[in-house]
Amino acid sequence: MPYDVVTLGEAMVRLSPPNFRRLEQAETFDVQVGGGELNVAVSVARLGLSAAWVSRLTRNPLGRMVEDRARLHGVDTGHVVWTDEDRVGLYFTEFGAAPRASAVLYDRAGSAVSKLAPGMVDWPSVLAGVRWFHTSGITPALSASCTEVTREALQAARAAGARTSFDVNYRKKLWSPEQAGRVCTDLMQWTDVLITTEEDTRIVFGITGADYGEVARQLVERFGFQAVAITIRENPLVWQNTWSALCLAGGTLYESKRYTVEIVDRVGAGDSFSGGFIFGWLASAGDLQYALDFGVANAALKHSIPGDLCWTTREEVEALLKGGGMRIQR
Repeated sequence: MPYDVVTLGEAMVRLSPPNFRRLEQAETFDVQVGGGELNVAVSVARLGLSAAWVSRLTRNPLGRMVEDRARLHGVDTGHVVWTDEDRVGLYFTEFGAAPRASAVLYDRAGSAVSKLAPGMVDWPSVLAGVRWFHTSGITPALSASCTEVTREALQAARAAGARTSFDVNYRKKLWSPEQAGRVCTDLMQWTDVLITTEEDTRIVFGITGADYGEVARQLVERFGFQAVAITIRENPLVWQNTWSALCLAGGTLYESKRYTVEIVDRVGAGDSFSGGFIFGWLASAGDLQYALDFGVANAALKHSIPGDLCWTTREEVEALLKGGGMRIQR
């Protein structure tokens, strides 16, 4: 059967010192698996739709660890390209507390997925009958060949009749604003739904506005998107933020509730929004207010969960949407 959602991107093994230790202090590491587009596929699958994740992995224990975590959550990995060469990328997360911000150190150069090239994936076969294709700005930032594969996949998705989404997800440790702007601007011609932040929009597209709604309007005017979703984070403290989003579609501006979140782990929260938003859109046959509210609630819950992946259920998200309280669930 065709998948509801297919995603394309890198996944890495994450190592984090426990108990707020700095990397230099580390004696042990907590081990997690995550990556923007895999995180989205996991959310979609856990919430109840079928999802496949496309990438390239090295055939070794770390590559199998990544695949195992994806399959644990019901994500199809049958289209992953395997190699006996290269490596699985690593990244280290150092959790901070005010006034010290959390920090990330990448060790991903030469990863297997960075050598993914056009022609390695049979996109017409993967995308036949698919309802939605998702990727992000991280994928084309990995290498020139990954840029070409991202373009190839978006074009194939458009040809297959799938709705396409792109999360800007700017990473300054991967490429410059000029590089990101040039590549992402080109890719927007095959993008139906843009997911972004005000900061990423300013850095990558040079767009600013009096408020978030004006930023969304400028994006739609420039690129002709079906919809633009902007997530909004206010972080007065490292471990307490507010979280909300808005969506502009068909000339209508939708706004979500704002949640105050106590953060256990914010890594992957934006991806949890994307996964919840895509799920909400498909599950409701295009009710944009429901999709927005569902994505924001799913991401709010993700802040309370360790690791990159969002271990939520549809029932939990819907309970939060109905105003679920903080009493112990017995």
